[in-house]
Amino acid sequence: MKKICAICALITLLSCDDDPGIRNPFLQEVGFRFELNLSLPLYSPLTNTGNAVYVGANGVGTRGVFVTNVGFDQFRAFEASCPNHVPNECSTLELTGQTALCSCEDFEYSLFTGQQLSRPDDGNRYYDMLEYRTTFNGGVVVVTN
Repeated sequence: MKKICAICALITLLSCDDDPGIRNPFLQEVGFRFELNLSLPLYSPLTNTGNAVYVGANGVGTRGVFVTNVGFDQFRAFEASCPNHVPNECSTLELTGQTALCSCEDFEYSLFTGQQLSRPDDGNRYYDMLEYRTTFNGGVVVVTN
């Protein structure tokens, strides 16, 4: 019985992967915490499913954050800097309904999934939007990294 337990433990240890995944080389992951009180007029659009707001406060992300109500008291937050090039004068994404648009290359991203919708088929590596953690409690959305 001890041999079976030892073999199971060995298999479990060998099957673990320490690969942290592919990180986006263009965006730094800055630490921050920001609260959005949905009773304030600035963030009240988030009370409706499908609506998104841009938060451009100092210290929130690299170029700000897009927060979207995806339904059932669930919220998603994504970096507002285009993930496919180094931040520059045109890299702040523009909110256009339920998508975000990069004016540098006209790349378009979904604010529900963070995926790039207009991915070129040229063999290059393209990144989806950088997502931040969100929690919702008592009418307040907290966005952190």
